[in-house]
Amino acid sequence: MTEKDKRPQVQSTVKDENLIAIRREQMIQGAIKLFKEKGYHRATTREIAKAAGFSIGTLYEYIRTKEDVLYLVCDSIYHHAMERLSSYEIKAGTIEELKEMIREYFLQIDSMVDELTIMYQETKSLSKEAQRYVFSKEFEMVATFERLLKRCVQSGDITMTDKQIHLAANNLVVSGQSWAFRKWALHRQHSIDEFIDMQITLFISGIKGF
Repeated sequence: MTEKDKRPQVQSTVKDENLIAIRREQMIQGAIKLFKEKGYHRATTREIAKAAGFSIGTLYEYIRTKEDVLYLVCDSIYHHAMERLSSYEIKAGTIEELKEMIREYFLQIDSMVDELTIMYQETKSLSKEAQRYVFSKEFEMVATFERLLKRCVQSGDITMTDKQIHLAANNLVVSGQSWAFRKWALHRQHSIDEFIDMQITLFISGIKGF
C-alpha cells in the first residue's frame, strides 16, 4: 500500500481494542439505519449514539467527529466485500471459475444495497485522505477480477490484452454496483438470480469477442 493509500486512523480515548471494535460495529450498524432514513447530513451525532444504543458521551470516546462515523461505515463496507471476494480461490483459471466469482460478487452487492447506496452518495463528505483510502479499496476490487481474468488468459480459456482486462474488470465492478443503485427499478422485472445470469452472459459474450 502506498503512502497515499494508508488507512486513516480514527482516534479513541479507549485503549481496549476489543471494546473499540464492538462499540464501533454498534455505531456502524446504527449509523447505516439512520443515514438511510435521514441522510448523512441531517443525522446528528446524538442520533447516531441513540441508534447505536449508547450515550453521546460514550460515542465521543470512540470517534471525534460525525465524519469519523461515515468513514468507519465506508471502511466496514469494503472490508466485508473484500473479505468475501478474497476468500474465493483462483485455481485453474477457467470460465466457470470466473462465472462463480461474478455470481459471488453480485450476491454480495445484493446483501449490501443500503450500505453501498449510502457510501456512494456520501463519500464526497469525507476528507481527501479518507477519500483516497476508500477509492484504493475500489481499486482492490477491480484488481481481484483482473487477476482472475489474467489467469483465464494464461490457461487459454480467453484471449485478452492487459488493457482489455483492465477495462473489463472495471465494467464488471460497475455492473454489480448498478444493482445497488438501480434495484428500485430493476427488481420490477428481474430477480437477483435473473439479473446475475443475464449479466454473466453479457460479460462472457463480450470478453470472448475480443
